[in-house]
Parts: sequence; structure tokens; C-alpha cells
Amino acid sequence: MPNPWTGVGNPYTREEVIERLRDTLSKGEAIIAAGAGTGISAKFIEKGGADLIIIYNSGRYRMMGHGSIAGMMGYGDANATAMEIGEFEVLPVVKEIPVICGVHCTDPRRRMWHWLQQVKAMGFSGMNNFPTHSIIDGDFRQQLEETGMGVHKEVEAVALARKMDIFSIVYVASPQEAKDMAEAGADVIIAHVGCTVGGSIGVTDAAISLEGAASATQAIIDAGKSVRDDVIYLSHGGPIATPADAAFINERTDAVGFVGASSLERMAVEESLTDLTRQFKAIPLKRVGQSVASG
Repeated sequence: MPNPWTGVGNPYTREEVIERLRDTLSKGEAIIAAGAGTGISAKFIEKGGADLIIIYNSGRYRMMGHGSIAGMMGYGDANATAMEIGEFEVLPVVKEIPVICGVHCTDPRRRMWHWLQQVKAMGFSGMNNFPTHSIIDGDFRQQLEETGMGVHKEVEAVALARKMDIFSIVYVASPQEAKDMAEAGADVIIAHVGCTVGGSIGVTDAAISLEGAASATQAIIDAGKSVRDDVIYLSHGGPIATPADAAFINERTDAVGFVGASSLERMAVEESLTDLTRQFKAIPLKRVGQSVASG
């Protein structure tokens, strides 16, 4: 399904993205979507066989050495950052798999229909609701909702994307949000069970266990299925940080894959760079015991 104008895969239509995901499932393979904050990450995520690449503003902070939660803060224009990463780093190097743009749907400065047109025109093959206010709780969440910047704006943006025939893969953190997104026309729903645990800048303790994550994921899936039966469900976050963890969730729920951002991009860099640097530091010297000064 290559694009006849560019000679490469992107962009894909909504129907083409869904067809590709269904084809993956028909082969008995899990769907893997991966966040990318740099072009080189995207290049090798594609080489590893991921089904989708998602561009988040948090990817930039993550690859700068900061926690992904920085993407939820007012440190910059989330929409502009995702667009920039896509335009200058990821879209030029990804050859075949669909690239999805993270959209901060609650930004009151954006006319969402206009922004989604720009996302599509840039060559993205869909949209994702990130930064998402679904993972905010407490008084701050209530105030966001009361002042018109709540999750309902994300649901509205997904409904608009469906009307514009743009593929959508969305985060939800509760069964009610799953219902709302299914009603809005979301194509893929991601059960978000918290910030990813582990690594040098991840959270240290999950709010729930892996078993609890499986229960929470299935509750979200059941709620979405009560509205529509054609939605694809994936897992993300919290204690689900390794391939074994994602397999645990797939085996115990109706999720058919995993979305990895920190668990793929950041942790891969942390582990491989540390190990490789140690290997280089361990290389032998020819003149063992001879000081530099005596030479």
C-alpha cells in the first residue's frame, strides 16, 4: 500500500492503517506501537518490526534525559513539538510503517479541526491524544474539567478525527473514558495504567501490581466493548515495562498488543549505552603497568 506520490508508505488512510493492524493479528502476532522522540529511534524501531510509531512531545524530554511526565507540563507547545519531531526527524527516515502524531487536544489556542488538517497534510497517518488529561486526577483534574480543558475535549477531537477520516489511537484511564472514546469513533483504545516503572528516570513504584494492571485493562476493554465490537485494544504503562509483562497482560485480557514509549525507547538506550560504554572501558592496554609519564 505505498503512497504513489512519495514512493514510500506514509501517509496511510484510516482504512489502510486498520487493515495493516488486522493483518498483523491475522498472522497471530501482537500489535506493537512505539513512541519515538528522535529520528534514529524511529529508524530502528521500524527495523525491529513495530506496527506503528507514535510521536509525542514527551519523547523529546525523554531523550533529553528527563522523565516523560515533563510532556504533561507547561514547558513548551506540545502540539508544535510533536509536529517538529515528525517533520524534521521521524517522517524523513521512516520508510514503511504508519507514523501517528500526538495531539494535545485540550490546548485552547488551537482550532482542532484546523490542526488535524495540518497533521494530515504533514504526512502523519493518524492522531493520538497526548498529552492526555485522562491520567490526571484529584482537584487539579476537577478544575481542568470545570474550566473547559478536560478529557471531553480529547473525546471531541477523536470524534472530529473520525469525521475527517483520520485514524485514531487513544489513551484512556478508566472504563467511562473507554465508553466515551468508543462512542466518539476511536479505532484503537490504549488502557493506560500509569507512568512506566523502571529505568533511571521512571517512577519507582507502580500504583498497582501487574495483576491489578490486567484487571484494570480488562475493565477498560469490557466498557469499550459494551459500545462497539470493532475497536482494537492495547495496554500501556505502570508495571507493564518488559516484553514478559506485556505478554502477561495479553494472556490474561482481551488486549492484543502493547504501546511502549519509555519501556522501548528510553530503557533500550539506558541499558545498551551503559553496557557498551563499560565494555569499551574494559579494553586492555598493550603496555600494562607502564605509566603515561614514563613513556
